[in-house]
Amino acid sequence: MTVLSDASPAARERTLLWLLAAVQFTHVVDFMMLMPLGPLLMQRMELSATRFGALVSAYTLASAAMGVLGVFWLDRLERKRTLLMLYAGFITATLLCGAATGPVGLLLARTVAGSCAGLMGAVVIAIVSDVVPAERRGQAIGTVMTAYALSAVVGVPLGLGLANQWGWRSPFVVLAALAGLVWLLLLRFLPRVDGHLARSAANGDASAPSSVFTPRLALGWGLTFTVVFASFLLIPYLGAFMVGNLGLSLSDLPWVYLAGGAATLVSSRWIGRMADRLGPSRVLAGLLVATMAPHLLFTHLPVSPLPVVAAVFVLFMTLTSGRAIPTMALVASRVPPALRGRYLAVNMAASDGASGLAAWMGALLLSTAPDGALIGFGPLGWLAVALSALSLGLLWVFDGRAARSGAVPTP
Repeated sequence: MTVLSDASPAARERTLLWLLAAVQFTHVVDFMMLMPLGPLLMQRMELSATRFGALVSAYTLASAAMGVLGVFWLDRLERKRTLLMLYAGFITATLLCGAATGPVGLLLARTVAGSCAGLMGAVVIAIVSDVVPAERRGQAIGTVMTAYALSAVVGVPLGLGLANQWGWRSPFVVLAALAGLVWLLLLRFLPRVDGHLARSAANGDASAPSSVFTPRLALGWGLTFTVVFASFLLIPYLGAFMVGNLGLSLSDLPWVYLAGGAATLVSSRWIGRMADRLGPSRVLAGLLVATMAPHLLFTHLPVSPLPVVAAVFVLFMTLTSGRAIPTMALVASRVPPALRGRYLAVNMAASDGASGLAAWMGALLLSTAPDGALIGFGPLGWLAVALSALSLGLLWVFDGRAARSGAVPTP
């Protein structure tokens, strides 16, 4: 008997989604907070753009590696227990980030945090996909993905404020304390999610790990990889670009991220509803085309007043972050529940591997001028547009194969 057993089904579902959104919020803040802290860390630790890119990449590449390993066990355990175990590791690693005494210690702590975070994200989306019917899944994923917007509205600006007031360690300590509270709420309110275990036993060999590695399903990973890669060529360096190239100060960054996060908070659930109404494929295709303009506009923006930079940043983040919602809804609908956790673990590995490799490639293609300006950001924008076009092609093939094979959204 769960604590919410007397509540209505709609109330239980809302509570579940917001609990999972809170998990994603702490994970996303932990990941995103390092990027706007880039100018501060590069000054305090005397880091080059390449070494800072390695810090960003360590988190995502570790997450990708653990996602691949998750294919062998993730669907064999009850999902609540799995999430609590991974979340405890994430909280410990976040505390280690705040305790790091130098670049090497911070790199190791980020690697541990990333190892837990990727699998956490896969379990969260698997739970949503298991308990929410396919016809409402886009909106449900949109609700959980508001964590990205909330992290920009609240988490990142607050983290920057804490860093400016008490040093760069303080955001990690506060975040670990918040995540500890969320862990306790999960322990009490999250029900068992084990329906996939019965399906796995009934399906036998059909639920074996090798069943995940089919050409049709692998196209979903390729689609996720290219969508994320195009975005993360640019996202880790937006803070440094705004300060070094566009004339903003460090104290301006919280306001810019606040504006971008507020707009994304409004748009996330709307994009989810549109994915349910029009289909995730159509919505994703529209967003891939729509993001090309702000990618080029932002990367070629000259020195501009704060309101202009904020407006372009809002457009960039609203459209770019919105692409994750139909992408996740689309790939989650193409796999049976007994394989969903493992499939999404590899999908998260593709996402994290793409973000880590893109951050690393961006660091290789960028250089820093003596005054702190980034050199080469414009060509990076053109490369992001080219990869978005490649994503459109993969989407067409992935969706076409699903139609020809008679695949329909899974329950």
